[in-house]
Amino acid sequence: MLKDMLSIFTDRADFFWELLLEHLEIALVSILIAILFGGLVGILISEFPKAARPALGVINFLYTIPSISMLGFLIPFSGVGNATAIIALAMYALLPMVRNTHTGITNVDPSILEAAKGMGSTKAQILFKIKLPLAMPVIMSGVRNMVTMTIALAGIASFIGAGGLGVAIYRGITTNNAAMTMAGSLLIALLALAMDFILGFIEKRIRRHSAKAKRTNKMMAAVAAVLCLGIVGGAIIHIPQKDTIHIATKPMTEQYILGEMLDILIEQDTDLNVELTQGVGGGTSNIQPAMESGEFDLYPEYTGTGWNAVLKHDGLYTEDLFGELKNEYSERFHMDWVGMYGFDNTYGLVVRREIAEKYNLKTYSDLKSVAGDLTFGAEYDFFEREDGYDALCETYGLDFGKTMDLDIGLKYQAIRQGKIDVMVIFTTDGQLSASDVVVLEDDKHFYPSYICGNVIRAEVLEEYPELEAVFEKLNGLISDADMAAMNYAVETESKEPREVAEGFLQNHGLLQ
Repeated sequence: MLKDMLSIFTDRADFFWELLLEHLEIALVSILIAILFGGLVGILISEFPKAARPALGVINFLYTIPSISMLGFLIPFSGVGNATAIIALAMYALLPMVRNTHTGITNVDPSILEAAKGMGSTKAQILFKIKLPLAMPVIMSGVRNMVTMTIALAGIASFIGAGGLGVAIYRGITTNNAAMTMAGSLLIALLALAMDFILGFIEKRIRRHSAKAKRTNKMMAAVAAVLCLGIVGGAIIHIPQKDTIHIATKPMTEQYILGEMLDILIEQDTDLNVELTQGVGGGTSNIQPAMESGEFDLYPEYTGTGWNAVLKHDGLYTEDLFGELKNEYSERFHMDWVGMYGFDNTYGLVVRREIAEKYNLKTYSDLKSVAGDLTFGAEYDFFEREDGYDALCETYGLDFGKTMDLDIGLKYQAIRQGKIDVMVIFTTDGQLSASDVVVLEDDKHFYPSYICGNVIRAEVLEEYPELEAVFEKLNGLISDADMAAMNYAVETESKEPREVAEGFLQNHGLLQ
């Protein structure tokens, strides 16, 4: 594992350096917001004690909300991406900042304050010349805890399409690349330790009161302020490039590959730039609203998902309904389906081979008599889809003993370890052929067609008609076997999605 990590650091240094800077930007903006706002609140509730209990109660309540829930709550208001991540991280960082500021100020020796009042000091002088300097060690302790926590928690930002080192962790899990996951985790840990060391050094410098130490501290503070403003400014004052196509993908191996194909072909065949946001957590449920708001312009989607999950139709989707699907997307969302790749990535069910042999399981219907003794595993959104778990169980009369929600990249590991007995799969999964499982027959033809294509905002296609030539190249380009082979190359042979995408395009004569 260590050798693999060193190799991936060496081979993809630019990738990790970019993620590291993004992680710093997101964390520092959140930290500065928390220091300014949290410090102000801490001072106010120290000066007005009656407000302390309700203010700390509200902040404590926010702190108890699970981070995933907070992100999900904020997405409808601030969309996917960095803004939502920064808001959530700043809210979590408030508690240690407010609490330590309040504690530090309220624990200042009352006799010192009485002496200051007796000498005629104003309230402002007492606050800034006495209370805050004496409370600074306690405040700095809170800042150190808050900074370490925020840097670690920022890794989850990638779940909603934000940047940072969480991208490496999440992508590694999804593509079965343990080295990438460990590399991202290690960098976050090292970054947190480095920031804690720097703050510890600053804390020691603050305690020195000689004239020379004060001059040095002022110079160091100025340099630190410039560096922080530069990093924060890069995050806030983001000047988008003209003629940029914003592409999103779901957290699936094949979507990473398709995203890279789109990136390569669009930048090669047009004068447009591409901004690719890979692996948006929640998939369609988060990408579709972002498409409607204009945050994204284009993303790979599946016809069955569009019919059931986006248009909310009941019943089985077949490709005979594709014309109706396109018309509804056009009328309701002003979006088009273009570049239909050709492969059908429908759902399927597999069971561990020993279970299939023990109970002679060959079809979905065969599961009915033994489902109560089995554990069913699937990715999170499968349990909420119109064509997901409930509909499957209702159609086949299934009642599984237990269910397990899993990240899409961990399902095969779970079934290999015997944690689950039955799981839902995609028919183009790369790990399917290498796993000791039996694919069951969908004897009632429950699952609809899931032909993959691209959904694009109509106004983007009208503004950049040169994209049509790119999508024309993609029509019917990829078969089921092709997609499964590419997924296998990433998930089992540890190749990079871009490398696999380039190789496929090269073999089909699409690269110049």
